[in-house]
Amino acid sequence: MASAPTESTPQPAPKKKPSGKLVDPKFIRNFSIIAHIDHGKSTLADRLLEVTGTVTQREMKEQLLDDMALERQRGITIKANSVSMRVVYEGQQYELNLIDTPGHVDFQYEVSRSLTCCEGALLLVDAFQGVEAQTVANAYNAIEHDLEIVPVLNKIDLVHARPDEVKEEIEQTLGLDASEAIGCSAKTGLNCQAVIDAVIARIPPPTGDNTAPLQAMVFDSLYDEFRGAIIFVRVMNGVVRKGDRIKFLQAGTEHEVVEIGQKTPKRTATDSLSAGQVGYMVCNIKSLGNVHIGDTVTTARGQQAEPLPGYEQPKRMVFCGLYPSDGQDFEQLREALSKLQVNDPSFVFEPETSDALGFGFRCGFLGLLHMEIVQQRLEQEADIDLVQTAPNVTYKIQRKNGEWIEVHTPTRVPEMGDIESFEQPVVRVSFVMPAEYVGGIMKLCADRRGAFVRQEYLSPIRVMLVYDIALAEVVYDMHDKLKSTTKGYGTMDYELRGYEQGDLVRMDILVKGERIDALSIVCDRRDADSRGRAIIKKLRQEIPRHMFEVALQAAIGTRIIARETISAMSKNVTAKCYGGDISRKRKLWEKQKEGKKRMKSIGQVDIPQKAFLAVLETGDGDKQG
Repeated sequence: MASAPTESTPQPAPKKKPSGKLVDPKFIRNFSIIAHIDHGKSTLADRLLEVTGTVTQREMKEQLLDDMALERQRGITIKANSVSMRVVYEGQQYELNLIDTPGHVDFQYEVSRSLTCCEGALLLVDAFQGVEAQTVANAYNAIEHDLEIVPVLNKIDLVHARPDEVKEEIEQTLGLDASEAIGCSAKTGLNCQAVIDAVIARIPPPTGDNTAPLQAMVFDSLYDEFRGAIIFVRVMNGVVRKGDRIKFLQAGTEHEVVEIGQKTPKRTATDSLSAGQVGYMVCNIKSLGNVHIGDTVTTARGQQAEPLPGYEQPKRMVFCGLYPSDGQDFEQLREALSKLQVNDPSFVFEPETSDALGFGFRCGFLGLLHMEIVQQRLEQEADIDLVQTAPNVTYKIQRKNGEWIEVHTPTRVPEMGDIESFEQPVVRVSFVMPAEYVGGIMKLCADRRGAFVRQEYLSPIRVMLVYDIALAEVVYDMHDKLKSTTKGYGTMDYELRGYEQGDLVRMDILVKGERIDALSIVCDRRDADSRGRAIIKKLRQEIPRHMFEVALQAAIGTRIIARETISAMSKNVTAKCYGGDISRKRKLWEKQKEGKKRMKSIGQVDIPQKAFLAVLETGDGDKQG
């Protein structure tokens, strides 16, 4: 039988619309949940919503805060999401603002934005898997933001959970005191009440003055077809009310607040937001260029607040071309990209043209998963059929005349004779894995010319390996290779170290003697031959046969390094000749040969979408063969 709640146990506050009365900042707690991917952040968020009575059992569903269709399909968090909960603790009502964050390395920018709005964080660690690569990265990120970190061990109900060893890993790897780490099970709800207790007792309240001029940070936004841009803010100082005139300091635009409120987790209108609170504002903003993540909101009348530092611009690491498969959809694609950028400011786009694909956009992303997610969101939300070119990283090139240029696409790489220095981004990669797989990972890194940095034992059976590797070697298939080498137990995280000189070349793919700009790649000179052969072989399989012979070539400058030929479809033109003079057959063969020659000179080669992805083949299979 359940025991009666003690006086200090937080109780769900009665459900009612938030009142217009200002909330004292000392009764507010702003926190986020940070963890490695799949350690149970979204599930714990679900349980906290249940424990606090924010949602009823009837309204409850799994991954409640993951409201994007793609998040629910993939079972991962892509966008940070916020929710306000109210609990009664020791006779006093508290407001808890939870900002749920993604766990994948590509969405690190979402995590850092969320942490800026919080005073504390729950560091969630799987009680069986222990400290993983992204756990380390997110913990250090929270420490840099001066947040109070509360360690929480999830999945302690599993038979093979090892909480004591994992606590030791937290102390050894992160230097955090894990003696008061809370053990819970987000799946069953075991001990989730203690997590709420710790949030109130251990995370400090926000500092803020309700009497100061309004100063609020825009940490997220989304585009609504009927209401325009909806912005999500954390109020640092002052109060904002419905009907107020507000000003965006970075954009320099003024708007009237039409609606103000908090997510509970549905958008619920309130009369005001005061210092320390997190909520949303609707201001009938139709122009998408007026919304900047990290902008400061203040009052348009009277004394104005100082602008907040905002966020560092995210570093886009991977670029690719996105083209509508139907050229008529170009403007529709531009509009869809603009709307998506309001919700996800970490990707950029600019128009470009391709001889093979027509008009499209060169887009920059934080990583390969981020690129995949944006493409899927465009296809699902905007219903546009896309053709995507092979991804590549940003290079820095110094010309012979001393000029430095940044190159996002291989077609802009100058001729080799004009290049003085060719630099590529290098990342520091941390691998965390069971000790028996160290040899396999070392070989994997050696094959990609990685430079060994250090090796650390997190526990007797778990190791962290750190290597410096060129980003181009990491983004394509390093994650897949890591998972297959470690049978799924290895994890990785990386951060940009800077640019280093590399022996790089631009490899062009020629189809029927013509360079196809969308198939060009930049690669290491030592890999060029094997990579070129692999791509040409793959293209030969993907490009259908034509009525004429098609030559496929890989070239560096004017030097051809690989060639394959797609033979012409043959038609038996002498099928109707029964016996008789051979000269009749020869005439028909000569006529056929002339026709194919003419067709070869004017015929167009159809290149299917799958062929553009052939350049992702790294040539490993060719090396092993």
